[in-house]
Amino acid sequence: LAPGCDLVQRQTSDFVIDSRWKLVRKIGSGSFGEIFLGINIQNGEEVAVKMEKVTAKHPQLFFEAKVYRVLTETPGLPHIHYYGLDGVNNAYNALVMDLLGPSLEDLFNFCGRCFTMKTVLMLVDQMLWRIEFVHSRHFLHRDIKPDNFLMGIGKHCNKLFIIDFGLAKKYRDARTHRHIPYRENKALTGTARYTSINAHAGIEQSRRDDLESLGYVLMYFLRGSLPWQGLRAASKKQKYERIHEKKVSTPVESLCRGFPPEFALYLTHCRNLRFDETPNYGFLRSNFRSLFKALAFNWDFVFDWTLLRQKASHSNAVAHNLPATSAQQIMAQGPSVDEGGGMSAPDRPGFAAKI
Repeated sequence: LAPGCDLVQRQTSDFVIDSRWKLVRKIGSGSFGEIFLGINIQNGEEVAVKMEKVTAKHPQLFFEAKVYRVLTETPGLPHIHYYGLDGVNNAYNALVMDLLGPSLEDLFNFCGRCFTMKTVLMLVDQMLWRIEFVHSRHFLHRDIKPDNFLMGIGKHCNKLFIIDFGLAKKYRDARTHRHIPYRENKALTGTARYTSINAHAGIEQSRRDDLESLGYVLMYFLRGSLPWQGLRAASKKQKYERIHEKKVSTPVESLCRGFPPEFALYLTHCRNLRFDETPNYGFLRSNFRSLFKALAFNWDFVFDWTLLRQKASHSNAVAHNLPATSAQQIMAQGPSVDEGGGMSAPDRPGFAAKI
């Protein structure tokens, strides 16, 4: 929504979507609209509400809701409660979905912009399952990045969710499985930092591109940054070209140097896939699971941020003369990732379905 739109200017609590979901406060925004924390006035359930003006130049919500409907009712995808006109003045399209926890980008920042090997390996297993499921339903995501993977809240706090299908595309016919044709001279779609080399080159994206993007996300988590970050250019077009050049000139072995060979193997495998080839998701998962086992890690869902939370709870307990268990119970009441007096999920951008 454009800055200064009437929805933002008016009291959000007066706005009730479809006579069921009252808007509480804005929690995020982007190029396509804004996201609000909402509450079901019948049962008190908190939700995320994505809003888009009916008059938007490039409406996205209808398509995104359609994709969610195809993908829904599976672990790791938010449940869609409602899509349609706002029901107040019908000036907005609204998409109501489950409220989720922090994104991997939020958690990456919280953890000092570096994840341990154990955390990365526990995450990639779920990330591969999510991407494989999206592909099994005949869609490409086309914007694989840390911001579009969110942890759940409450009993789902260890479950990873994939979100934001505004750039998704159907790559094959659901009945015949006929693949879309190979094309060139396509505009770049996605986030330049993580897009595949072929996408930069204007080649139509397919399943291999989502997986290559995931490879860059993994190295971002392990390295703390990617070699093509921070490049300067006079225009966005020139910046994309420089990023493309840097990706092409950075060998996989160089990108993955200092880390187990499984990561270079993963990226090499993805880059070698043919345009319409079905990836061997099982092989890619077992590649990382074998590494997890070889490193003698314990699959206990204790992520880096879990340890930081425990440390913070102990510090809080000492500061307030509370037993550590009491502090943990207090902190468990909300999905905060900033226990040192920071804001809980509904209070800060990036803690609900993202734009």
